[in-house]
Parts: sequence; C-alpha cells; structure tokens
Amino acid sequence: MTAFAEPIVAPQPAAAVRPPRHCVLVVDDDPTICEVLATRLEHQGFRTLKCGRGIEGLALARQERPSLVVLDIRLPDIDGLAVCEVLADDPETCAIPVIILSGQEDPDLVRRCRAAGCHYFLHKPYDPNALLTLIRHAIGEAGAWRGHDLCDGSWEG
Repeated sequence: MTAFAEPIVAPQPAAAVRPPRHCVLVVDDDPTICEVLATRLEHQGFRTLKCGRGIEGLALARQERPSLVVLDIRLPDIDGLAVCEVLADDPETCAIPVIILSGQEDPDLVRRCRAAGCHYFLHKPYDPNALLTLIRHAIGEAGAWRGHDLCDGSWEG
C-alpha cells in the first residue's frame, strides 16, 4: 500500500484591496492654481477633476459625483456663488461638500458663501496643509451622513 503525501502549497498573499479613492473637483479659472492643487491632492491619494469655468464644473459635478468640490468665486462664465447655489439646490449634488477659495476682500463674503450652500471658506492665499486637512474633514463628515437624505430635510437625527 502506497501512501501519497499531500503537496505542500505555500499560502498566496491576499490581493491588496485598495479602498476607492475620493474624487475632488477643482473649479478655478487660474490654471496654475488648478494644476498645483490637483497635483498636491493626487500625491495625497485623491483622484482629481479640474476645470476653469462654472458651467463645466456643474456638468462635471452632476456626471462624476465627486466627494468634494473646491470652488473659486470669480469664474469667467458664472459666479462661483451661483455654482454653489445650483449644487446645493440639485437633489443629485446637494450632499457634495463645497469649499470656496477666494482672494476677494469683502467683509460680508463668508456669510454670502454660507447662504449659497458653501460648507467651508478659505481665503487666498491659503495654507495648503490647512486646505488638505479641511478636505479630509469635509469628506469624512459627508461620509458619516451617507444613507440619509440630506436634501429634502426628511432625516430626523
């Protein structure tokens, strides 16, 4: 009677499962700001989309559903505050956090941004590390609300 030994098979390492990368849409008419910010975010593991016009930003937000939008106020086609209002009023995009970056000197600007639906405001020039921290915080905060309908006020917490 001959006994056959089972071959010894080394365990294969499990395939690394990478979590999906968050996408950040950068809408700014200054191509240098767009490129520098997108590059910095990509080095931090984010996927980025960028454009220099408000109408294009609205289309990208509806189509791609980014995790967050970084938005300038002065855009060549429509005002960034109008973009923010449209995003906030649209059931498809209302839960996307918006961070407005602006170099405008207006004492009432932060209030107007908040009224338009902006979640956070940073003044240009901004600290890149502060922006990165704010982006991570806003995405994490939005993720905590996933599954609740934030747009129609039906969620009772």
